[in-house]
Amino acid sequence: MGLFLFSFFLIYGGFHLYFFMRIRAAFAPGVAAQAILIALLLLGLITPVIVRASERYGLEVVARLVSWAGYLWMAAILLFFSISLLLDLYRLLVYLAGLMMRTDVGALLPSARTLFLVPALAALGMVIYGSFEARSIRSEPLVIHSAKIPKEVGRIRIVQVSDVHVGVLIRGNYLAEILRKVREAAPDIVISTGDLVDGQGNDLAEAAAQFREIRPRYGKFAVTGNHEFYAGIEEAMGFTVSAGFTPLRGKVATVAGVVDLVGVDDPGRHGLGFQGRLFDREVLAQASGGRFTILLKHQPLVEKGPLGAFDLQLSGHTHKGQIFPFSLVTRLVYPFHAGNYRLENGALLHVNRGTGTWGPPVRFFSPPEITVIDLMPE
Repeated sequence: MGLFLFSFFLIYGGFHLYFFMRIRAAFAPGVAAQAILIALLLLGLITPVIVRASERYGLEVVARLVSWAGYLWMAAILLFFSISLLLDLYRLLVYLAGLMMRTDVGALLPSARTLFLVPALAALGMVIYGSFEARSIRSEPLVIHSAKIPKEVGRIRIVQVSDVHVGVLIRGNYLAEILRKVREAAPDIVISTGDLVDGQGNDLAEAAAQFREIRPRYGKFAVTGNHEFYAGIEEAMGFTVSAGFTPLRGKVATVAGVVDLVGVDDPGRHGLGFQGRLFDREVLAQASGGRFTILLKHQPLVEKGPLGAFDLQLSGHTHKGQIFPFSLVTRLVYPFHAGNYRLENGALLHVNRGTGTWGPPVRFFSPPEITVIDLMPE
């Protein structure tokens, strides 16, 4: 965890330094203006720390205001940096072309002010658009026919949410809109594949009550994600239970007599000092083998051993990068990035894009998702 935080602030601090150098080259501000700018950029850099501290000490209003301002700024500076890199690449190509052709290409090179204003305005527009996209929740249908679903049972509808990140930003009306989409789907089962909660010390009683209003006939089930351990596993599990979910931590739940839900803890818990997580194959061994078996696992990782022991794996975690172009990076880390993947044994893996947001309340080319899964007789 310490290495992750060090790497995060090292990279994020580099973005702020880059922004400072660009704005200084564009406008040549005086000493006083530069000092104010440095102070503001340092404030933006440590926003995540301020938010967590405010949450921990119960300063709800401060945490919410700083979160909105600080995390929107985070999205803006990340996009500014990305767009600026494209301009830098253009400048390099023009410069190299000039050297090769031995000609003056100065007229083709953008000014320092253009190099700042173009990415700044583009990033602003993308953040505004992405703020609306983050609230545009889509229902992604998935129909599966199986001989393991008896005709007399008929259709079983499962709604999967993932990476809701209930906390200082995802709550109130925001959460109500998510749950409205879930309710409209009329599920028989609701499943959360991790990162349901992200708050530390927040009063989340209202959010838990909102979840309790959804009462599918076969119940609600949840597995842990990495953020349950970040937020504090005991508090996170308390919220999960209060919200009406049955936690499946290395356990199997049989629903409707024909479906086994197999839940495993997030594998990232080992990096946080937690021990004792069962491997997928150990938990899957508790299932009957004759029922339709669904493996619930936060990260879209597939162990080789258990192939054939389940029919469907439901995962999340990737957010599909949440903000393009960072999806290009997450795709390298997680080859099973978003959507449906047929595994070696014929089982299906579905990776949910995430229902909420982490950090910036922004999505760009990665709309939020609830997955509506219909299990049908063959």
